[in-house]
Amino acid sequence: MSFRTIEWRDNKVIMIDQTRLPAEEVYNEYTDFKGVAEAIRGMVVRGAPAIGIAAAMGVAIGAREIIADSFDTFYRQLENVCDVLGRTRPTAVNLFWGLERMKRVALQHKELDLNSIREILKAEAISIEAEDLAICKEIGRHGAALVKEGASILTHCNAGGLATAGYGTALGVIRGAHEAGKNIRVFADETRPWLQGARLTAWELMKDSIPVTLISDNMAGWLMKSGQIDFCVVGADRIAANGDTANKIGTYSVAVLAKENRIPFYVAAPISTLDLKLANGDQIPIEERSPEEVTKVQGVTIAPEGVKVRNPAFDVTPARYITGIITEKGVVRGDYERELKALVGL
Repeated sequence: MSFRTIEWRDNKVIMIDQTRLPAEEVYNEYTDFKGVAEAIRGMVVRGAPAIGIAAAMGVAIGAREIIADSFDTFYRQLENVCDVLGRTRPTAVNLFWGLERMKRVALQHKELDLNSIREILKAEAISIEAEDLAICKEIGRHGAALVKEGASILTHCNAGGLATAGYGTALGVIRGAHEAGKNIRVFADETRPWLQGARLTAWELMKDSIPVTLISDNMAGWLMKSGQIDFCVVGADRIAANGDTANKIGTYSVAVLAKENRIPFYVAAPISTLDLKLANGDQIPIEERSPEEVTKVQGVTIAPEGVKVRNPAFDVTPARYITGIITEKGVVRGDYERELKALVGL
């Protein structure tokens, strides 16, 4: 990759500041867990897998800050660290997956001295990043096989290297097809209100010389109807047991339009994004963000002062609109409840 999204270096967490793209490619350094929490909340780092990595690294940094003389005291404070990180973004299940994994590792080594546990937590966070990169490449391999030669692919938001340790989930599929020489082209929805498609997806694909055309969100239906889109692929922030999928607001509209126009609509996500404890998408918590994200663009007010605003960050696409879910272990279709359980060995 021509950039790094997040990494552990010199006992610091380094993140590309995604709020400043595409104008500036700036890397921020974090040395305390509250700074990492604020980076997650403030969208410096975003995308479910990257949030999970950031959370794990935040725990590792937080563990370093804890002063304790016993494992029990250490672990109680570690839970407080996880609580602070867990309150940042409620929809992305990878956040909680990362926190639970770090707590589990601490408990598995509670007989060791605290400095050894701190080192183990650091190593675990670094390994989560490495695992994510390998997982995304597998997602890309499975997804690329579904893409036809010369396909025009529509994606929404950013589920690329910027949303993961690198390579991406939805953009992993796109990268896989591009690397296979399938002569694809990509249409990227701008993705209001944070413009992740315009600012991030277009930037990252252009940086890696993958053909991309930017469109406004309300152009997708017309392009589909006029035969200019062959394939849709998006990421996910949480997938319920029945296959209902939460992703960036606007995804549901794309899925409905794809169904109407008989265009395959795929979700690409790691198994860590599955939340099989939830029976369906109605149980997925949806984050409501600041009204100013809608009334302002890059700090410039575009709406009347005092207007009422709704700003849900995500919507839920019912499984009936999803052609298939692409994971690192393969593609599932149809009977999602049975097939998703089989993927995780249930």
